[in-house]
Amino acid sequence: MNDIIHDYLLKNIPKSEPFFEALEIHAKKHEVPIMEPDSLHCLLQILDIQKPKRILELGTAIGYSALKMADKLPNTQIITIERDEERYQQAIHNIARYGATDRIKVILTDALEGSEEILAYGPFDAIFIDAAKAQYEKFFHIYTDSLAPDGVIYSDNVLFKGLALDMSPEKQRKLRVARKMRHFNDFLVTHPDFDTTTIPLGDGLSISKRKKTGGKS
Repeated sequence: MNDIIHDYLLKNIPKSEPFFEALEIHAKKHEVPIMEPDSLHCLLQILDIQKPKRILELGTAIGYSALKMADKLPNTQIITIERDEERYQQAIHNIARYGATDRIKVILTDALEGSEEILAYGPFDAIFIDAAKAQYEKFFHIYTDSLAPDGVIYSDNVLFKGLALDMSPEKQRKLRVARKMRHFNDFLVTHPDFDTTTIPLGDGLSISKRKKTGGKS
């Protein structure tokens, strides 16, 4: 994206409230990956239109994006998954401080190994994939069946700093994750059952929705 356009869009995102600003500062200081402000703002706007009743988030970290979703969608239940115990404890602490323990449930498990427990909380109106990038396609396969008929799957970081688009042999040999993300993007756009669009904000946000079946009503 043109830098002038990008700077303009960032400048027009509302300033975070003090609670979230403190989380952003903490994340930057401790190198905790959280969503870029422009892609997060876009995701929240789309979710506000969709009005999902239950969201599954793969990748809690310190609870930042789950809390932003809870703030935007006060009537939504969020199930969020974190495999790192230290970050899990931080997320539990932050969610309690915000007063959202009744709306956000954090599960300490690996999203691949603990799928049976996670799927028991479905179906989900929205699934947000923001965990181990090399496993995105596996996540998609595992959790698709728990998606409600009109549900939407959101995947963050799909452009991977633009590296997922660089198909030079040298880059693809060195950057396994970039290669995986490129394959995941190809998987999404060629999926027979889903329509996918990618928004080039932040680190890339893809939106996947089941294709409509049948003829005109």
